[in-house]
Amino acid sequence: MPTDSKRKKIILVTIITFVINFGLDRLTKILAVEFLKGHFPKSFLGGIFKLIYAENTGAFLSMGANFPIVLKYILLAIIPILVCFAGLYWCLFKEKDTFRCILFTSVIAGGLGNLLDRLFNNFCVIDFMNFGIGNLRTGILNVADLSITFGVIIFIIYDIFFAKDKLLSDKKVEEKPSETEEKTETVDSTDSDN
Repeated sequence: MPTDSKRKKIILVTIITFVINFGLDRLTKILAVEFLKGHFPKSFLGGIFKLIYAENTGAFLSMGANFPIVLKYILLAIIPILVCFAGLYWCLFKEKDTFRCILFTSVIAGGLGNLLDRLFNNFCVIDFMNFGIGNLRTGILNVADLSITFGVIIFIIYDIFFAKDKLLSDKKVEEKPSETEEKTETVDSTDSDN
């Protein structure tokens, strides 16, 4: 179990990560509505990066756009909101690894950013970025999609290559007896010899 100071650090890091990811998503969507909606797309870096306003009625990259409204609310709003809040609870009160909390919280903040759009924008998520070279391009996405995508990718890499080693080293620290326990055992064994 993490110490109180470790738990406080994890709670603070979780809150900061959430505010940054969620806040950037909200701010960029407000700017997209203000400066991109109803305007021609803007192209940068020779077309590698484009700003194109779009309203997405589905989930990530328009998945589920044609679902019936009841199914949309259940699959694209209610269940994801419950999962996000359960994930936030886990990060705040259960997860022991600070870096994993950062990654989980990035994904959760991105998810809640898009869910907020769905709930208050007639099931439309505001998307406005497109990356690629020539015909090899991403779909139109937003900052929340980037938080989700990079959070998941980095989490998988971290879990495969780093988290197991960290878990093993943390276990060794937990299993190592404290110095006072070692002294007590030494004193007890010399007492039993007399």
